[in-house]
Amino acid sequence: MITVISLGGSIVAPDGVDEAFLKAFVKLLRELVAEDAERRFIFVVGGGGPARAWQKAYRAIAEQSCDEQADWIGVMATRLNAQLIKAVLGDWCKEAVVTNPMEAVSFEGRVLVAAGWKPGFSSDYDAVLLAERFKAAQVINLSNIEQVYTADPRLDPNAKPIDKIAWPEFRAMVGNEWVPGKNVPFDPVASAHAQKIGLTVICAAGRNLENLKDLLRGKLFLGTTIG
Repeated sequence: MITVISLGGSIVAPDGVDEAFLKAFVKLLRELVAEDAERRFIFVVGGGGPARAWQKAYRAIAEQSCDEQADWIGVMATRLNAQLIKAVLGDWCKEAVVTNPMEAVSFEGRVLVAAGWKPGFSSDYDAVLLAERFKAAQVINLSNIEQVYTADPRLDPNAKPIDKIAWPEFRAMVGNEWVPGKNVPFDPVASAHAQKIGLTVICAAGRNLENLKDLLRGKLFLGTTIG
C-alpha cells in the first residue's frame, strides 16, 4: 500500500528547520513501517518559511518582480527541504528526490521523496500527479491547520471547521488560480486535477502526530476530507 503525503513546508521549516518535529516524525514513520511490511510512503515536501522569506526578499529588491521568478525561488526551497527529508530517512529512501513527476519514477525503497517541479502551482499538484501515477486513492495534506474552515478563522470569529466537503464547494472557496506564496488549504491547480481524477484529499494538522497515527491506522481523526 502506498500512502501519498503532501508534507507542508510550514511544518518542516516554519522559519528554520524544526528539528524536534522531524525527529518525532521519523520515529513515528519507523513505527508505522515496522508494523506493516507492505506500507510505503511518498512524501512531497513544500517550501515553508524559506520560500516565503526568499520570495519576499526578491520582491523587495527587484525593480520589477514577476510571479514566475518568485515561483522558481519557492520551487528551490522545496528541493532543499526535500533533500533534508531524504537524508534523514537514510536507506529507506533509495531514489533521488523526484523533481519532475511526469518523468519515469523508480520506487524500490520504503519511502520516495519529491519536491516542487516548476512554476504555475505548488508542490500539492506534484503530490496529486504522483498519487495518480502510483494509483493511490488519496493524498494526505499535512500543514499548520487542523481543518478547513468556512472562512479564515484568524479574520472571522464566526468561521466554522468543516469535516467533509465536495470538490465543487471547496474549489469555490480557494479559486482557480495559483499565486506564489498563496496561503490556501490546498493548491487550486492541484484541486482541479484531484477533482478530475476522482482523488480524495484529507487536510490535517501535521504536528499532531497522535492524530496522524490515528488517520494512518484508519481510526477516527481530526481533519477535513475533500472529495
